[in-house]
Amino acid sequence: MAKAHDNHDEPVAPLWVRRPEALHLIAYSLAALVFTGQIVAVILRGSDWPTALSVLLAGGGVALSWRWPWAGLVVTSAASFAVTAVGHDPLSVWMMAVLVLFSVTVRGKQPLVGTGIVAASFLGAFMTLGGFRGGAIVGAAALFSAIAGGATGAALRIHRQHWRTLEERAESAIATREIEATRRVTEERLRIARDLHDVIGHQVAMLSMHLGAAEIGLPEDAESSRQALVSARSSARTVVVETQRILALLRLGDDTSDDEALRPTPALSGLEGLIASFESIGLEVRPSIDIPAGFVEPSVGVTVYRVVQEALTNAYRHGEGAATVDVRERDGRICVTVENHVGHTPRGSGSGLGLLGMRERVESSSGRLTIDSDDGRFRVHAEFSPLGATVR
Repeated sequence: MAKAHDNHDEPVAPLWVRRPEALHLIAYSLAALVFTGQIVAVILRGSDWPTALSVLLAGGGVALSWRWPWAGLVVTSAASFAVTAVGHDPLSVWMMAVLVLFSVTVRGKQPLVGTGIVAASFLGAFMTLGGFRGGAIVGAAALFSAIAGGATGAALRIHRQHWRTLEERAESAIATREIEATRRVTEERLRIARDLHDVIGHQVAMLSMHLGAAEIGLPEDAESSRQALVSARSSARTVVVETQRILALLRLGDDTSDDEALRPTPALSGLEGLIASFESIGLEVRPSIDIPAGFVEPSVGVTVYRVVQEALTNAYRHGEGAATVDVRERDGRICVTVENHVGHTPRGSGSGLGLLGMRERVESSSGRLTIDSDDGRFRVHAEFSPLGATVR
């Protein structure tokens, strides 16, 4: 099955969407860089051990958050109290805590809870142990840095989920389209197989029977005619054999049940039963069928049946009120008209392929199909020659 991103016409997701672990690596790399810089600064300045311990506490929280996000976030945020208590600038610890918060929210943890933990730690240390050192500007920076870290991580996570949703929908649409195309091809292949079996097979069998009857009725001295009839019967048997071979190829993969196999071939004689089946599920049908007996070739009769079936299916799904069905002979042609009011609340959804299939079926029988929708009414009209010849 094709993937959505295999289509070059589709937008390609950014690298961080396809490789979300890259965001974690970047965040922890920056946190490690900040921690290393602070350790170097502590060594160069010759700071006392409480200062070094407070920085190590923040670095330990970053390392802890790799496996246990919440515990590491709490430890890194709490380190701001230790750093502030020893009189050291808490900026580096704040940066490490914000980076850990970013990583935690990107991984799908609750952004509000994480932001609350970091902001409370920053402001708590600033207002208690820090004695509001730096004024309102420092306090606002502490608050909004925590909010920025949590909001950025949550926004990127939501954006990544949106991309994943679009990719899943694209893959689902492609899969549905392929399944529908396969179904349509299978149905058409089986329709051809049934038509070959029921129409051509019958006609060839009748031809062979009449050739046999003609051979029996020949006079004894008509040897050349007899040989011609024998050759014709042999050709008819060859046609039957080749038709059976084609049927076997067309029916490969056909999982038709025994009940389906025993079902009669659709024909004009089955229109009344078809209409009754739709009436049984609640569709009001007003039929008018007037076709002389034996007037229509079997293959055309199958197509007429299928046109009425598809049109009534659409009337049931998308129409309202009664549907009229008119099938009659007019000027030496078979005219089929199905009409219904367009409804406002469809009973079911359609793929839109039914009308296309109807047109293909009518044209395969050398007929002409007209579909129009005017004044709130939907009308399907098809015309055929009873012998399947082209209708002009």
